[in-house]
Amino acid sequence: MSRSILLRVFGGALLALASVLGPALAADEVKQVRLYALDCGRVQLKDMAMFSDTGEYDGKPGTLVDPCYLIRHPKGNLLWDTGLGDKLADNKGGVENSGVHTWVDVRLPDQLKQIGLTPADIGFLAFSHFHFDHTGNANEFPGATWIINKAELDWALSKPGPFVDVDTLSAYKTAKTQMIDTDYDVFGDGSVRILRTPGHTPGHQSLQLRLSKAGTVILSGDLYHLRENFRYRRVPPFNVERADTLASIDRVNTILKNTKGRLVVQHDPIDFKALPKFPKYLD
Repeated sequence: MSRSILLRVFGGALLALASVLGPALAADEVKQVRLYALDCGRVQLKDMAMFSDTGEYDGKPGTLVDPCYLIRHPKGNLLWDTGLGDKLADNKGGVENSGVHTWVDVRLPDQLKQIGLTPADIGFLAFSHFHFDHTGNANEFPGATWIINKAELDWALSKPGPFVDVDTLSAYKTAKTQMIDTDYDVFGDGSVRILRTPGHTPGHQSLQLRLSKAGTVILSGDLYHLRENFRYRRVPPFNVERADTLASIDRVNTILKNTKGRLVVQHDPIDFKALPKFPKYLD
């Protein structure tokens, strides 16, 4: 067999192998918006009183999930919230602090790798708010465009208390930023919209998605922590403004009604479990 024929045969074999391995080595092309729910930690509490100022949870234990959400769009990838932080994964069994147990089972980059992505592939980073359980891995994405609510940043930099760790946000100082103070259409086509929903914090936000099959989906941030908070309009006592919280609840509830949309209460274990298990996605 001639050398040229050998090269053609060998080259053809390589192409065939690449066609088989390709999906495992690189992210597939996205033609429609997808929502992925990633496990970015868990929180177990001995007393859930902090999640309602009218006493329903007083003295009752409970567990919250702490997801991150990846939105893949033909124009780029948006990561919504970044969880408790992968440093917790170094502590087998998690960390106990004043009746609150937190842990992380799987690191965020390892989950992204399952669908062929790395932190460098995240083009946009946005947050429901700047409490530490939503910003833990933020500094792992310095190459993304950080979409930041100005009121939220100003509040976080004012050192508002133990729920904010500004060190987890330090990369914003050198990253490309998009400052916003109202609703924001991330990709300019109405499919991924950040909604201004203040009350829990001054610049709190929720995320509205328009998916081709699932229709309208709203990620709550911490507008609600549990399904019961949504159902009964319960407000945590540590929210910065009760009236703003209730107005934001009314706004989101009306959007859900008008669009026949689906609400995902981000911290609720049942809502998280109802979403497609990663690496599957909702579209």
